[in-house]
Amino acid sequence: MCGIAGTYRWPGGQDITTRLTETLAHRGPDGSGTYSHHAGDGEVHLGHRRLAIIDLSETGAQPMTSGGLALTYNGELYNAPELRAELTAAGVRFRGTSDTEVVLEAWRRWGTDCLPRLRGMFAFGVFDESTGELVLARDQLGIKPLFLLRRGEGLVFASELKALAAVTGGPLDVDHAALVASLLYYWVPDSRCAYREAEKLPPGSWLRCRPDGRVERGTYWSLKDVAADAAGAEQPDLAAVIEDSTRRHMLSDVPVATFLSGGLDSSYLTALAARHRPGISAYTIGFRAQDARFEAMPDDLRYARQVARRYGVDLHEIEIAPDVLDLLPRMTYHLDEPIGDPAAINTYLICSAAREAGVKVMLSGMGADELFAGYRKHLANLIALRYQRIPRPLRRGISASVDRLPVATARRGYRSVRFAKRFLSFADLPEETAFRRSYTMYDRAELLALVDPDLAGDVDDVLAEHADVYADNELDDFVNRMCLADARMFLPGLNLAYTDRSSMAASMEVRVPYVDVEVVKAAFAVPGSRKIAGRQSKAVLKDAAGTVLPKEIVHRPKGLFSAPLRAWMSRDLAPLVREVVNEGVLVKNGLLRQEALQRLVDEDAAGQRDFSKHLWHVLSLEYWYRGATSGELR
Repeated sequence: MCGIAGTYRWPGGQDITTRLTETLAHRGPDGSGTYSHHAGDGEVHLGHRRLAIIDLSETGAQPMTSGGLALTYNGELYNAPELRAELTAAGVRFRGTSDTEVVLEAWRRWGTDCLPRLRGMFAFGVFDESTGELVLARDQLGIKPLFLLRRGEGLVFASELKALAAVTGGPLDVDHAALVASLLYYWVPDSRCAYREAEKLPPGSWLRCRPDGRVERGTYWSLKDVAADAAGAEQPDLAAVIEDSTRRHMLSDVPVATFLSGGLDSSYLTALAARHRPGISAYTIGFRAQDARFEAMPDDLRYARQVARRYGVDLHEIEIAPDVLDLLPRMTYHLDEPIGDPAAINTYLICSAAREAGVKVMLSGMGADELFAGYRKHLANLIALRYQRIPRPLRRGISASVDRLPVATARRGYRSVRFAKRFLSFADLPEETAFRRSYTMYDRAELLALVDPDLAGDVDDVLAEHADVYADNELDDFVNRMCLADARMFLPGLNLAYTDRSSMAASMEVRVPYVDVEVVKAAFAVPGSRKIAGRQSKAVLKDAAGTVLPKEIVHRPKGLFSAPLRAWMSRDLAPLVREVVNEGVLVKNGLLRQEALQRLVDEDAAGQRDFSKHLWHVLSLEYWYRGATSGELR
């Protein structure tokens, strides 16, 4: 895992590439390098920051050059041994053992046709000295980021948006539609970018820049098509597919550890990892007792300890009692875009602790909920179909009764009431609208009441985009339609994005064995009725995990990789909330309406509604916007 950057036919490209690379130093503290060459009547410059994982010698250093090709590469290739053997049989002579060299030689032999053959996570730029062409490529599922900005015939790219913002000569213009999308989702979809000029290279795609100024784009892998093809395929041995992926994801020349929350996904991966690497380390988190009690959070630590004892895992427990006033602006800087998920703080603190202990690679259970229908929203949307059969007068009575219940008192919160109110907010709606409302922050009316009236068109555009993505499939399976929408939007837009940025801020590589092309194919070959069986979510994954894990872990209540937001908002962050509502830049600039924000604060304080997540995101957005408009994020 590394940081990559570069310029193509961009004025002052050499100095800019040096600055880009320096901005990414946290992604690769083990080494740095640059490469320069003419490209038509201009120049190309590639930069690299190295986090050495495989082949720790200088033969793995980058940018890597060989036979007229130059490559700057961020990622890990889990089928590198097979591709190396195939290329060796074809006469290729390798200098070292890095997967970087495998990618370089695969590109030389197959060009863009090599991309669907790569099994892993990656983003890279490769330059061909004979043609003067630069090609950028990103992995199939959007695990690794790649931002780019084009002006005229020039291009600049980097692993992080803050690097691009640092070299443009002044603050970039905020894209207000992306800001609206962030308010709706509490993250920015992968199809959008927080700055108008910048963009994210889409997952499963490549972009080619030619020296005559032409730009060509291509798609080499489509999640929608893979899901459609898998729907009619033979159902796989899911346990074997996941174990194979886990084994491949442990390929490393440095120590590997796991995240272990005590939930199904991380416990399953940790147990499989311990089979292949006995005594592996794992890291878990806990919260201050008073915070966990106020939030009514489940005791995940006891499950994590149970898994560790059973499989001989070296468990490290980290109590999270962070100085959130200090961490909030720091995490806003590292996250690049306005992302309002406090799980980013958890990831950063765990990775920081593991890095101090000498770990460079961690395995995460990210992705299992999206692919196997493990979120509460998936089951809730199925239940909503049955709920709609209840006579409407009775439903109105239920809604009125639940609406009167408090979500919290001064001493504790009531999770069941929060869940009930959330469910009733979408249970009567049509399929796509209900699914969107089940995991987003506001409905259309609430969002329009919150933002500047001039942004009403952006609100409708963002809502229409969700509807279009949700409808863009050939699946006749409701559960798998939800899983596909999550894998296309929620997974790359939020979970993979914050995981990459938070972990790399601590110079840690996080690998995601569930987010693997073969696991994805297997997941969409499973019908929805096997993902949600009765009222049991992730049923097929539980069946697979049951061959390894004890029943009390497989069938425990779902855990939360989150944070005690209500406790933080009512105590640590209450003064900051007041400041942002009354004097914040977003309010002063007219982007958010003060009276709407105050209403959120008042209803949350009264315990009638739980707006802690909404207010946390407003704080995140405020800090991000201050930095974006002042240039402080550069």
